[in-house]
Amino acid sequence: MDRAPGLSVRLKLTLSYAGFLMLAGSLTLAAAWVFILRHNIIVMVPGGGADLLRSLAPWTAAGLAFMLVFGLAGGWLLAGLMLNPLARITDATRRAATGSLSHRIKLEGRQDEFRELADSFDAMLARLEAHVAEQRRFAANASHELRTPLAITQTLLDVARRDPDHDNDELVDRLYTVNARAIDLTEALLLLSRADQRSFTREPVDLSLIAEEAAETLLPLSEERGVTIETSGEMSPTIGSHPLLLQLTTNLMHNAIVHNLPEQGTVWVTTSVHPKSVVLTVENTGEKLTPQLVSTLVEPFQRGTERIRTDHAGLGLGLAMVRSITQAHDGTLTLTPRDAGGLCVTVELPAVPPRTDR
Repeated sequence: MDRAPGLSVRLKLTLSYAGFLMLAGSLTLAAAWVFILRHNIIVMVPGGGADLLRSLAPWTAAGLAFMLVFGLAGGWLLAGLMLNPLARITDATRRAATGSLSHRIKLEGRQDEFRELADSFDAMLARLEAHVAEQRRFAANASHELRTPLAITQTLLDVARRDPDHDNDELVDRLYTVNARAIDLTEALLLLSRADQRSFTREPVDLSLIAEEAAETLLPLSEERGVTIETSGEMSPTIGSHPLLLQLTTNLMHNAIVHNLPEQGTVWVTTSVHPKSVVLTVENTGEKLTPQLVSTLVEPFQRGTERIRTDHAGLGLGLAMVRSITQAHDGTLTLTPRDAGGLCVTVELPAVPPRTDR
């Protein structure tokens, strides 16, 4: 934004200090003169009051001039000291504008308005740096994941070109599988972007009904893998996108089924209502997980290799989408390893405000 040039804040403060000092000095001198005149002090002086006033005038003018110079000089120094933290904040802002997010102000001293501003700015820079680093990792991983099916497709086509007698049915089947995976990955990335941008319509939804819908959809997969799904809880109304929250619940239950015990595994899905929030909890049996591994599972393309079964590699975006959808709904996501093995995932979303009858 183009702005007309103006006085600096330091100069404004300097003039304010000097003006206030001049005003205080003038009022002090005026009060002294009024006091002298009112009490007829000047008549006791040889030569009369007129000579006294004439003799005091130069000293008064000199005093005011001294106060003006002293006020300007002192105000300039004091303003510089007061605005020094602001200069450091401005310098950090300029550096951040050029893309340098690693710089921190780290303003010393006790807490005041400038230090509160500096600390808030440092916290903002830290969040921005972490976000940019995450986006860069995501872009690199997404490029790698998308390149893999394309490279496989290219290899299959090269083989078919070199060997015209190759079984075309087998080639078509493999190309179909690779292409389906690429489509799934692309749709997952688009869904993730949609959640991050919060470009969706909000409406009243019930988490308990969404959990039942997801459980019914995944029932064939759970029966195939010998996993029992147990759903329970009460009506949990919230405001959000039904498709996104269904995707969130489906991803959690799908992960709980796939990453479970080889036989006779269990998935517990519960919903509950609290004074200001509704909670969806998905737990599953399985291998014991370390807190270090659990902390990485929400990162995009982090599949948790210790718990991946060879027959289902997944896209590595399931829990990343869950985190993005949760954040887009102003909720919190918590992952905790179970002592007996497996994982406990808790999604807490804002509850629907109670209606007030007028």
